[in-house]
Amino acid sequence: MNFLEFLNYSVTPYHTVEFLRREFSLAGFECMDAALGTPLASGKACFVERCGALVAFRMPRNFTTKTRFRLALAHTDFPALKITPNPDKVSGGVLKLHAEVYGSPLYTSWLDRDLGYAGMLAYEKGGRVQTKLVRGQALLRIPQLAVHLNRSVNQDGLKVNSQTDFDALFTANQTTKFVNVLRSELAEGERLLDFDVQLFDSQVAIYGGLENEWVYSGRLDNLSSCHAIAEALLTAEPAADDVCVACFVNNEEVGSVSRDGAAGNFVRSTLEAVWSACRQTESVGAVALPVDFPLESSFALSVDMAHAVHPNHPEKHEENHAPVLGGGVVLKTNSQKKYASDLLSSAKLRRLCEVAKVPLQVFVTRGDMPCGSTVGPTVSASLGIPTVDVGEPMLSMHSIREMMAVADHQSMTALVKALFSVEVG
Repeated sequence: MNFLEFLNYSVTPYHTVEFLRREFSLAGFECMDAALGTPLASGKACFVERCGALVAFRMPRNFTTKTRFRLALAHTDFPALKITPNPDKVSGGVLKLHAEVYGSPLYTSWLDRDLGYAGMLAYEKGGRVQTKLVRGQALLRIPQLAVHLNRSVNQDGLKVNSQTDFDALFTANQTTKFVNVLRSELAEGERLLDFDVQLFDSQVAIYGGLENEWVYSGRLDNLSSCHAIAEALLTAEPAADDVCVACFVNNEEVGSVSRDGAAGNFVRSTLEAVWSACRQTESVGAVALPVDFPLESSFALSVDMAHAVHPNHPEKHEENHAPVLGGGVVLKTNSQKKYASDLLSSAKLRRLCEVAKVPLQVFVTRGDMPCGSTVGPTVSASLGIPTVDVGEPMLSMHSIREMMAVADHQSMTALVKALFSVEVG
């Protein structure tokens, strides 16, 4: 599964899920209805899709009294600017599109960039509501004021107002309506009902550094984690007696409280359906699977990005917990439980890193700075699964264009593959 191809295709959560669905299908994973009402044989691989989210799983080689879940979780969304339902504005001789902030992007990074637009259309045909992915060809731009018109900007810094400064210049044709541009994407007999479209950085992902040791791209947070998890599940052999699960959930950047998010019912309902199917499977035979839903004895990796120490601002890190690019995967801990890592889950991660021969770094945020969070605490609290938060170190997090190390991505992929392949107790 080519990393840069994945980054370049996955310009919205919908496109991310489409790419994953295609790759899992090519590898022999079967698309299953969310009910999963049929028995699942040992070694069988399937996925369940929900709008903007996907859960894939591989059944074990054998079902035993020790059969549990091994999970790796990431999120498909990223900070963005979403085009509003009625976006058209005319000013200065051009048509602008009004955008609404999604998540917490680094505002200034979106200015003076070549921006594409993409998303999903909902339309009616033959009395049925259907959906279609869309990715426009036109490039938009949000220009800054020239320094001559903002003389103090270099001394005082640029301040961006999310209401007035994110209108994107679309066309000199002032009579155009954005909704009509979207309608042109549909075939005859298809009637547009609604749309979910966002702006994205159109520059492709590339390798950088003297020895191509880095990746420069938009959306590394958290597409990098999605790719590592998918690649691991695609290439790992079925576990001996555990169900291996890859969870790609949506809306983490806005709190995960959605139908497709980690705080929704998608992950739990899928796990329950998988467990029910396990108990129906004829190959279980005389094996007495545990009656109880085996969550407390399962294990999960919450995989998200981590803050690498900034070479120009090392003072922003706690000096004994400052991960570096290329230094390996990062264990993320926080005494206020912004991360799910605890004593036992962290210990299990250390064992996994030893088995996978993966270098491990530890991140603790400065005591005088707030700490971000991930899907880890949400999943761990709602499901009761022991969970550890891990990530790949990166720079420019939440910028429109971010930076990470190739070696760290290889280490993360190896770690998740070890989770799916190796029994570490």
